[in-house]
Amino acid sequence: QVQLVESGGGLVQAGGSLRLSCAASGGTFSAYAMGWFRQAPGKEREFVAAIDWSGGSTYYADSVKGRFTISRDNAKNTVYLQMNSLKPEDTAVYYCAARRAPYYRASDGPVGYDYWGQGTQVTVSS
Repeated sequence: QVQLVESGGGLVQAGGSLRLSCAASGGTFSAYAMGWFRQAPGKEREFVAAIDWSGGSTYYADSVKGRFTISRDNAKNTVYLQMNSLKPEDTAVYYCAARRAPYYRASDGPVGYDYWGQGTQVTVSS
């Protein structure tokens, strides 16, 4: 069983930056594609970004493309989400997720991922 623990959330002003981290344990981290999702109050959980097992391929939602960067360090069993130029509409609980496969599928929503963290709150004030 894989455990995922997110950190790095907080309160930031619009235009600011945050870096989220997700530490994995209990599995073979380097064998999994990883993703970040977010869920705002009253809304469905939505895809943010994904990365393959090696870090060589990434994919982003249109709403964050050019502002967010997903990366991973397999030696540290950690995936990151660097968030720049934050907007109030980025406010949500952010979740990392692991897929029991080395590659993500661009069409995958939450059901395409097998393990989830508990989430970390990101609040962007205007």
